[in-house]
Amino acid sequence: MRAAVFIATGQPLVVETVTDPVPDPDQVILDVAYAGICGSDLHMTENPNMTPGIILGHEFAGTIAEIGSNVSGSWRIGDRVTALPLNACCHCDACDADLPALCPDNLFTGTTLRIQGAYAQLVKARGSMLQRLPDGVGFEGGAMVEPLAVGHHIVSMARMPHNADVLILGGGPIGIAVALFARHAGARKVVVSERSPDRRSLARASGATHVIDPAAGDVGRAFAAIAGGCKPQVVFECVGLPGMLDEAIALVGVRGQIVVAGVILKQDSFLPIVALGKEVTIQYSQAYTERDFEAVIGAIAKGEVKPGPIHTSTVGLDELPAAFEALRGQPRECKVLIKPS
Repeated sequence: MRAAVFIATGQPLVVETVTDPVPDPDQVILDVAYAGICGSDLHMTENPNMTPGIILGHEFAGTIAEIGSNVSGSWRIGDRVTALPLNACCHCDACDADLPALCPDNLFTGTTLRIQGAYAQLVKARGSMLQRLPDGVGFEGGAMVEPLAVGHHIVSMARMPHNADVLILGGGPIGIAVALFARHAGARKVVVSERSPDRRSLARASGATHVIDPAAGDVGRAFAAIAGGCKPQVVFECVGLPGMLDEAIALVGVRGQIVVAGVILKQDSFLPIVALGKEVTIQYSQAYTERDFEAVIGAIAKGEVKPGPIHTSTVGLDELPAAFEALRGQPRECKVLIKPS
């Protein structure tokens, strides 16, 4: 099969012919119809310790091409599916609690040579992680279920009251997914703070009731002007830079909630007395569950959620290396999909 392969930090991906994957007994092989480029893929390739030869890609949809001998369920060759890109141990506390994404031994598809990803014509997935795509959910939408499930999970972690006024820090793909599902969950004001004018427009098209340019003035004052003088009841931190949690604590209202989704790989700090003085609840959100995938697929199928505006462009495998590099400094794009065939 053909695949886009990571060679070295600082170099573009290289499209090569590689060996077709072979399923373990509990796995299936999918013909990849579409795969998505995630910001975490970009960050991985900037790590000097990244292993050469990895095929990235954990957002995908396609058809079943081969089924392992131990895969249970009514799956058939040709079934239209997506899958949670999780490969957990199945016997730890997290797995016993049906939280495979929190398994300490979980390997995300497309992050290791052992579990290669979907920037390719074929990809392996656990049979237990398959999710059927019903009528009304095309392959493009199916490939966006994974990032949308991240947003759905983040919103569900907030236990958001109906008609809440919420603030989302960051209008990248995850922030926009949070805006979409915050509206779907019944938020009254959904305000996205984002520097990029293109992403502010995408946020508007995807569910935000209002947008703020944080470079144009004080975010707290801008939010209060929108929400009748009130502070946000929930702040979703979707940026992932040091200092953003401290800012979220300053912005949120009394007994407000902060859900942290931004990934920071270094030490960060905040002033605890500010959070203590408002009895702020801080909740972290990591990945998703099978229920999040099911909820997203159902919402798309029913037309309750329309992911179309998030999908900003599609590239083939040969175009992928250049498109991938362009995303490092391109805030205009939101979700770029790959069509490997």
